[in-house]
Amino acid sequence: MEDTSFFTNREVVELRSLYKRLLYTVGDSIGREEIQKLKKHLFEAVQANCMQRNSFDMNPIIRDMQTAIIVSEEIGMKGSCLTGIMLHDMVKYNFCTIETIREMYGEDVAVIIKGLVKTSELYAKSAAIESENFRNLLISFAEDMRVILIMIADRVNIMRQIKNSPNAEDRLKVANESAYLYAPLAHKLGLYKLKSELEDLSLKYMRKDTYYQIKDKLNETKASRDKYIQTFIEPIKKKLEEAGLTFDIKGRTKSIHSIWNKMMKQKTSFEGIYDLFAIRIIIDTEIEKEKSDCWQAYSIITDMYQPNPKRLRDWLSIPKSNGYESLHVTVMGPEGKWVEVQIRTHRMDDIAERGLAAHWKYKGIKGESGLDEWLTSVREALENAEDDSMKIMDRFKLDLYEDEVFVFTPKGDLFKLPKGATVLDFAFHIHSKLGCKCIGARLNGKNVQLRQTLNSGDQVEITTSNTQFPKQDWLNIVTTSKARNKIRQELKEMASKQTDFAKETLQRKFKNRKLEYDEALMMRLIKKLGFKTVTEFHQRIADETLDVNDILEKYTEMMKKEIEMHEDIPYRSAETYNLQTVVDEKVTKDDVLVIDQNLKGLDFKLAKCCSPIYGDDVFGFVTVTGGIKIHRVDCPNAPQMMERFGYRIVKARWAGKAAGKQYPITLRVIGHDDIGIVTNITSIISKEKDVNLRSIGINSNDGLFSGTLTVTIDDTSRLDALIKKLQSIKGVKQVSRN
Repeated sequence: MEDTSFFTNREVVELRSLYKRLLYTVGDSIGREEIQKLKKHLFEAVQANCMQRNSFDMNPIIRDMQTAIIVSEEIGMKGSCLTGIMLHDMVKYNFCTIETIREMYGEDVAVIIKGLVKTSELYAKSAAIESENFRNLLISFAEDMRVILIMIADRVNIMRQIKNSPNAEDRLKVANESAYLYAPLAHKLGLYKLKSELEDLSLKYMRKDTYYQIKDKLNETKASRDKYIQTFIEPIKKKLEEAGLTFDIKGRTKSIHSIWNKMMKQKTSFEGIYDLFAIRIIIDTEIEKEKSDCWQAYSIITDMYQPNPKRLRDWLSIPKSNGYESLHVTVMGPEGKWVEVQIRTHRMDDIAERGLAAHWKYKGIKGESGLDEWLTSVREALENAEDDSMKIMDRFKLDLYEDEVFVFTPKGDLFKLPKGATVLDFAFHIHSKLGCKCIGARLNGKNVQLRQTLNSGDQVEITTSNTQFPKQDWLNIVTTSKARNKIRQELKEMASKQTDFAKETLQRKFKNRKLEYDEALMMRLIKKLGFKTVTEFHQRIADETLDVNDILEKYTEMMKKEIEMHEDIPYRSAETYNLQTVVDEKVTKDDVLVIDQNLKGLDFKLAKCCSPIYGDDVFGFVTVTGGIKIHRVDCPNAPQMMERFGYRIVKARWAGKAAGKQYPITLRVIGHDDIGIVTNITSIISKEKDVNLRSIGINSNDGLFSGTLTVTIDDTSRLDALIKKLQSIKGVKQVSRN
């Protein structure tokens, strides 16, 4: 099989090593005759030149061997699974048929290969995998759970191998899919180690700088962290032993992805995450003494360290609905550091670690009815090595029709929908326009409402009205992703039209009254009027429930008051330092962007959500109107766009610099509240060549100021240099780009 035209020299060495390792891990789960037969068929497939490398130039034989080793060593499946992995590419690339595999290797191997080939076909048809397809994908392969486990192992393998691949575009796509589909799937199946690895690698490929910043900070603090954990644990161990308790104590550091996720949720820096690690105390005790021993340990710990009453979680008195039992308390340890302590017994720890539903529901991921029990049986079966392979697989069979309903049109056409689907789901299933105009239906000859649930055998005739249009509460009526996505799309388009109409109306009124439109002032007025969003404000104008003339009167009144306020004597606080300057707009040529297949000269707009500038890594997004918007690769909206609208993403790169072209950039600065610090900031900016200060807005609170600077700048290198200079100012704590 070492065909030099198919394997590189490096791959030949790797092939031999993987083969030895695979033989060892297979053990006696595959007979020697089958191994020889497998080698012969793989050699013939290589000779026939039917095996293809993927977009990362991975050799298919080596990739399958690596995946097989993960399946065997890290998931614990052997035998037919490993044979199926090694042979599925031969069927996928039409070297042989499923029938041939069934005759030569048996039904079990054929079933696995059929599922793996079906997966490849699904990927070929779908431009982007959406997270809402998660359940659909599960059910598609519910006949044999091993297929899903192999899919996860293969994805882990790919993520491990592509770190040095030059194909950055596909790596980003694979990382997105891993984060949104495969990591939750691994979590659901109790594969916690692989789940964490997928999340960390996804973060590494999607947000490289963020990943390494957190990793470096963890490495910097590892020695001190280990020493701190030991210092924290020692007195607790002594006291618990004196109390006569038998126990184990574990310390664990959060994964990089978990730390980043917490930073995003809490909107804080790495230093602001106080629970980088947790201590778990696992008590060995009899079942009738579990609660009393856990509370005794709690009492000992809180006597030694001050607890945070807001961070106590008592799942002993009333366990979670999924059976999770534990005591969580956060205490103030030495040096004033917060430490989370989890107290439970071995039985509780077994349930928390082994029980599938327990852990992923605890993390807040909601599941479908009936799926939990099935997935739990999967994990238990895999853990029971004594079970016969085929008997185990029998447990994985699901009645697929249990989750589906079949309904008829008046003409007798049959449609399949998920169980729980409503009249409105059915309307959108037939056609989007029919769904948008739906007002109800005749169900088996009787008039029913939109939210009526359908049952198998129902005959449905949709009724429509030209005056009907989608409403927000329809999202609570439908159950299918197709209907939900279409309703959301229609609502967005309607809101966009209303917003455009309202904006045009406001602009016309302002122009008629010869008033200057100040967006910041208008935003304050909208907030003062009690609107939670600008969209809501625009909708009220569009449907004429809000008088534009009244708005203009209030705007004028508010503007006069603010002018009067600005005439007062300023305080020494930095908050009073607000600057608005008018910069001469020079007519310059735009920087050159190459979009998609090396096309220049296409019209594009820079996205306001991330404000890309020359030098940023960027991509193009084709909008619903057909225009192209340019986003930064690290735009906060990028993962969602790539996940949901991958087919609308186009390549983009800067190809030429135009002299004098500048971009507005907003910087956020946090520091000590002192008007002198603002003077230093403005002084540095004024000395920078080709950097103009547009405005400064400052808010102060408890001795700290938080300000936004708007500057015009020509590229990322000059921006990075400016940020470093601002960070060096005494009193400045943080400078970041919005």
